[in-house]
Amino acid sequence: MSLLQNGIPRDAFAELSCFWMGLYACLTGRRDALFELSDALLCADGPVQT
Repeated sequence: MSLLQNGIPRDAFAELSCFWMGLYACLTGRRDALFELSDALLCADGPVQT
């Protein structure tokens, strides 16, 4: 299964991957939880309640 979707330029995917890797590297304690939380906040359709 490919992570690339049809119609998305590879350069955009590489740039986004670089951003996420940089963000993950900046996180220290509870890295995985903070990374998942930031992903959920950025992908939410509306206000986050909890």
